[in-house]
Formats: sequence, structure tokens, C-alpha cells
Amino acid sequence: MNLPEPAHPGRSCPADYRTPPGALAAAPAFAADTLYVVGGLYGNAFALDALLARAAREPSPPRIVFNGDFHWFDADPDTFSRVQADVLRHTALRGNVETELAHDDRGAGCGCGYPSSVGDAEVERSNRIMAQLAATAQALPAVRAALAALPATLVASVGDLRVGIVHGDADSLAGWRYGQENLATTGARNALAADFDANTLRVIASSHTCLPVATAIAAQGGRCALINNGAAGMPNFTGTQYGLITRIACTPAPDALYRTVLEGVSIEALPLHYDAAAALQAFDRQWPAGSPAAVSYRARMVRGPAYAPAQALRGHFEPLPIATPTARHPALEGS
Repeated sequence: MNLPEPAHPGRSCPADYRTPPGALAAAPAFAADTLYVVGGLYGNAFALDALLARAAREPSPPRIVFNGDFHWFDADPDTFSRVQADVLRHTALRGNVETELAHDDRGAGCGCGYPSSVGDAEVERSNRIMAQLAATAQALPAVRAALAALPATLVASVGDLRVGIVHGDADSLAGWRYGQENLATTGARNALAADFDANTLRVIASSHTCLPVATAIAAQGGRCALINNGAAGMPNFTGTQYGLITRIACTPAPDALYRTVLEGVSIEALPLHYDAAAALQAFDRQWPAGSPAAVSYRARMVRGPAYAPAQALRGHFEPLPIATPTARHPALEGS
């Protein structure tokens, strides 16, 4: 008798995390001249404000897709409800956070699907963050129902390009194949080319792994691009206090950090300059010293991770010479 493998909360994922066959080969749900893909907002209401203000400065309104984990640090019910309401005015996908919030506890913990490179203590803290966030969501049943109704993947078109939007990777909502560490291997790049070919995609936009990475590779349909925006609601590079979003558009943005161009369409990373001091104050109010989120994330909120923009660029993406502030906000000095 074959018994099911035991669940490992935070590392193993439920079977329904698997991407259904054909989901990324579907016809585009919409066409856009400018598309924003926003992963890892993490409940940062100030990053959300900055995003909507940035979108309003576009010559024409962009289509905004939140590709999961728009909740995380927003344990305060008012902040949670505000983030949910504003996100769902746009197109949204479920990340592992939203998927687990929509369910009663089923033993998946945070649903992050962490690989072995992530230590057990960090996994355990993420499970505790999820438990506290779930307590907030439990009091908001209509919110949970709305999260359950969200799809996990989406296909769009920009110019002549088919764009697949996922949270993790093409196989799983919480997959790590599009993480920066994994993409260093030849086998991973071959698997990525197979993802493009199997789904006739030219661009894949992802998030989930928390650090950005971008690469363009050859596939049967021509050169294709993967762009993982890391996190919209947290710093992504050492010494910075801005998030990142993905912009895919028929015209380039003057403030992009890095870019590649396919068939006249720009695939690029935009800095998301939110009020870092106010965001840290809100974070500290919800997650005081010693809390799981403070231990895991506060230093990154203040100083950024030990990761440089050059580490995110893996072939055919070029850094752009724009003036991007990297100095710490004065209100963060001494934090």
C-alpha cells in the first residue's frame, strides 16, 4: 500500500498548486499596449500608492496584473481590506499567500514551497506569518471567497508577443525554477526554453522567489524573455529602498533599470519608489521587534538584500544609465 508523503509545511505544496495542462497555451485574455506585472506587493500600502501614481503618469493607462502575494505584511484588518479592494480593481492572480488564505488550514503552512537552500528557521517564521495573516482573513469571509475565485495563471498579448504570467513557474504556483539561483544552471535554461516552446510564449513574467532575475534565451519561436520582478513591496538591491515591477510595452519607459527588446516590445524592470519611512513605520506597528516578520524581513526593508542589479541580469538584458537614488532615507538612519 502506497501512503501519501507527509506534508512539510512551508516546503511541500498541495496538489492543486500544479499548473493545469494547457493553461499557458490558452488564447490571450486581453491585449495591451502597456502591461504592468506586479508581484510581491506583500501588503505594502505605500508601494501600492506609488504603483497607482506611476501608472497614472503613463501616456495611456497600462493594464495592471498583480501576479500574487499582494498580501503578506498587512496583518492589520484595515490595511488588509484596503490592499485587497485596490488590487481587485485590477487584474489579479493568486499567489501561494492568497491561495492559503482562501482555505482553512490544510497543512501547507505558508505554501512557499521553499527549496533546501532556505533554512528551517526561516521556513518556520514564514509559517507563523501566514498563521497570523490567516487570523486576519478568517474575520473577513467575503475577502477569502474573492481570493479563492482568482486564477493562478494568465496569458496576455503585447504587440505581437504572447506573454505568460505566473506566480512561481510554468509547473507550479509555488515553483522555484525561475529563481535567480536555479537559472544559473544549463539544465534550468533548457527547461525554460521548453516552457516557451510548449506554450508558444515569447515572454514569461513571474515573481515568488523574492529576488529579481531576467534573461533572454533562444527557443524555437525566436528569442524569448523571462523576467522575475522579485518584490514590488520590498527593496531588491543592496542599499536601496524601492521595489521593482515589470513593464512590458510597445514604447520604452525613460526610468527603466534594465531592459531587453523583442519584436519592438520592451520588457523592462521599473523601480517603484514608495515612501520607505512610512512603510517601515507601518511594518513596525504590525510586526514589532521579535515577531517572525521582523526577524525575517526588517533588515531588508531598511537596507535591502545582499544582491546587486548586475546579479539580476542573465543574458541580453542591458542595464540602463538612469539616476536611481540608492541612499538611505534620512528617517531610516539608525534603524
